[in-house]
Amino acid sequence: MSLFNKYENIKDPLAYRMTPKTLDEYAGQEHILGKGKLLRRAIEADRVISLILYGPPGIGKTALAQIIANKTNARFERLNAATVGLDELRRVIKKARDEKKTGTRTILFLDEIHRFNKLQQDALLPDVEEGNITLIAATVENPFFYVNSALLSRSQVFELKPLLTEDILKILNRALTDKERGLGNLNISPEKGSLEHIAKMADGDARKALSALEIAALTTQPDANEKIIITKEIAEESIQKKAVVYDKKGGQHYDTISAFIKSMRGSDPDAAIYYLAKMLYAGEDPRFIARRIVICAAEDVGLKDPMALVLAISALKAIEFVGMPEARIPLAEAVIYIANAPKGNSAYMAIEEAMKDIAEEETMEVPDHLKGSNYSGAKKLGHGIGYKYPHDYPEGKVEQEYLQKKKKYYKP
Repeated sequence: MSLFNKYENIKDPLAYRMTPKTLDEYAGQEHILGKGKLLRRAIEADRVISLILYGPPGIGKTALAQIIANKTNARFERLNAATVGLDELRRVIKKARDEKKTGTRTILFLDEIHRFNKLQQDALLPDVEEGNITLIAATVENPFFYVNSALLSRSQVFELKPLLTEDILKILNRALTDKERGLGNLNISPEKGSLEHIAKMADGDARKALSALEIAALTTQPDANEKIIITKEIAEESIQKKAVVYDKKGGQHYDTISAFIKSMRGSDPDAAIYYLAKMLYAGEDPRFIARRIVICAAEDVGLKDPMALVLAISALKAIEFVGMPEARIPLAEAVIYIANAPKGNSAYMAIEEAMKDIAEEETMEVPDHLKGSNYSGAKKLGHGIGYKYPHDYPEGKVEQEYLQKKKKYYKP
């Protein structure tokens, strides 16, 4: 009997079947669902108020709403803002009002709330206000831009983050062992690194990862021992992305970032861009890359072209403000600029030598005329007396003692 015959009575996709039923099955979002966190306490106590859940696709917004539905004693209604009309919305709300009279609460899960116009959103307000419905809305867009302020003020907003690779690995492994909802009835043996590749390339999207696993399992012929071997190559094909030999905690990580920095320092923009692309493709944290770019701009370009540091900082900010994958463009801009910029490490050497002196030599006291003098009693101590204000002199410069011992740290 073929695998497809075994599966012919299963109509729902694996991603749908593996939707978590309880908080213990739910993966990720520890910042809002960890032990003792507000949202977890509210769900466990069946005291959930109106919520807006936002974050990228495949991270569990709908699943979380369903878990709340399973936990609560309230009725659960589900609508999608992309397809529901105002008449249907009013019908659901009227039913909720009627049920409230009998003591039954209604939770309305509204997916893609960002697709609702102002009129549709306003239609929800009175009943959210009066408690006729508990609204749980989900959106991939920032609700502060797409949901009107009145509705926001009556709801708690929770941002859900992309799932970590280890979170997705847990989901994949559970799918492989679950005989009731998953693939546990099939004799599947993933080769080392194949599940990790799917988890990494899913880019925080559990639905995408489970779909890739299902394709890999159901399109791979079993071997002579009736075992389905999922190789790295099959994993690549299933998620449509090549695996790059790169370990974020191993030698490839350190070797690649080293080559990346040395290429920028060595004024080779092509090599630097290649290593940037390799790291981004392999799933390296772009913030880690940006921090190394900032260091290179300050250490290796320095005062020869201070604009390099400005671009590097801007690229780092762009990651937080714009996000990936678009943030790869300002990262590339900063890398090319730094690689082409004139190089000078005078600032780096200056602070290194000064830090060495602080660590190894007797600490020099601040000269009295440089000490703070804007408090009563300072003059009695001799603080500030004799200080020469540079702007009182030609070209804003005057010779006076700034260090007890003459030192030369900055060497242009």
